[in-house]
Amino acid sequence: MNRKDYQITTWCRRMIREHVREGAFCIDATMGNGNDTEYLCTLAGESGRVLAFDIQAEALEHTKERLRQRLAFCNYELILDSHSRMDQYASPESADCIVFNLGYLPGGDHAVATKSETTIQAMEQGIALLKKGGLMNVCIYSGGDSGFEERDAVLSWLKGLDPRKYLVLVTQYFNRPNHPPIPAMVIKL
Repeated sequence: MNRKDYQITTWCRRMIREHVREGAFCIDATMGNGNDTEYLCTLAGESGRVLAFDIQAEALEHTKERLRQRLAFCNYELILDSHSRMDQYASPESADCIVFNLGYLPGGDHAVATKSETTIQAMEQGIALLKKGGLMNVCIYSGGDSGFEERDAVLSWLKGLDPRKYLVLVTQYFNRPNHPPIPAMVIKL
C-alpha cells in the first residue's frame, strides 16, 4: 500500500464500495466539489440514482461540470438545498448509502461550513432514510476554521444511537497531529 491508501477518503471508499451496488440509491449529503457524488454515481451505475445536496451554488456548479465531463450517463440530481431537508426528496428506508463530509467546501469560503444543528437534523433524517443494511458514512473534520463543537455534537449523537438498531464504527488517526479527520460509519441493522 502506498501513503495515499491511508487517506480518509480512500479508507471510507472501501467501506462504501461494500454497500453500494449497481442499481443502488445513494445520497451525498454534502456535495462539495463532487468527488463523493461522482464515486456514488459510478458505483450505482446507470440503473442507480444519486441525490447530492449543498447550500452553495458554487458547489453545485463545480459538481455539475465534473459529472458532465466524467460520466457517460446521468443518474443524479444535484439539489441546492440544505442536507437538513433531504427527507423532502427521498422516502423512508429507501437509501443504500448516505455520505457526509463535514466542514467547509475545499477551496471555498471557510466561513460557510456545516453546523452541528443542521448536521444532526440531517443525520437523524438519514438513518430514517436508510434501508436495513444501509450505510451512513460520516467524515468529521475539526480544528482550525471548523472548531470542535460540531465534532463533539456528532460524536455524542452517534454514541446515543440504539445498539440494537445500529452498528456505529468510529476510528481515528491516533498518532497524527493537527486534529486529523475522524471517519465514522453507521450501519442500520
